[in-house]
Amino acid sequence: MRILLVDDENLQLRRLEDAVRAVLPNADIYAYSRPLEALAKSQETTIDIAFLDISMPTLNGIQLAKQIKRTNPQVNVIFATAYEEYALESYKLHASGYLLKPVNAAKVKKEIESLRHPVPQPSTSKLQAKCFGNFELFYEGKPVNFFYTKSKEVFAYLVDREGAAVSINELNAILWEEDHKSYLRNLIADIRSTLNSLGVGDVFLKRHSECFVDVKRIDCDAYRYKAGEPDAINQYRGEYMVQYPWAIFEAV
Repeated sequence: MRILLVDDENLQLRRLEDAVRAVLPNADIYAYSRPLEALAKSQETTIDIAFLDISMPTLNGIQLAKQIKRTNPQVNVIFATAYEEYALESYKLHASGYLLKPVNAAKVKKEIESLRHPVPQPSTSKLQAKCFGNFELFYEGKPVNFFYTKSKEVFAYLVDREGAAVSINELNAILWEEDHKSYLRNLIADIRSTLNSLGVGDVFLKRHSECFVDVKRIDCDAYRYKAGEPDAINQYRGEYMVQYPWAIFEAV
């Protein structure tokens, strides 16, 4: 995530940067006290969120936002100012948020949790489980295709259990009313084979008659939501693994 911070007062800029880093410690943050330098940066780099002071010399925050949007139309603009009278004008620009100074981490977190434009997640070498909406599984941005369709549901259930060990009997009861343990063993073998072929076989673990997943090796939107990550919270729309009747998400 790339974040642009602009405030002509150095003390306010440092305070804003500290607040943003407290909420998004892994973000790439570009802080400028000169609006024209910030504009130049936005023209060479895609910006996801821009925190802009409004009252600045040379180029005020409203003018700067208009310029940034020309090259970054999906940027989330959040104005930070000591004056309430600019609120109406900022909303005409379809700003994502409006912060009154002094800025702190709690205020920043609240605005980031309701961004106008969702921020795309960077690609990762981890197995990626998308639980919001339909359940989908990806590796390096490409869908993971199992030999058996039902294998995907088995893996989805293990993801839902968040690393807890699940017995063969429990899986059988969740997926079917009658006994399909022989078929279930084929599904488990399919999961193992498919993940091994991708080089991520150690994500899926089995011992005796139980199996589970290593949650540390899975990038999952539901896990990130429960960890309080603002981008994941913003992605949740009340739907969770909707293709599976057993799936219930307890939003916290």
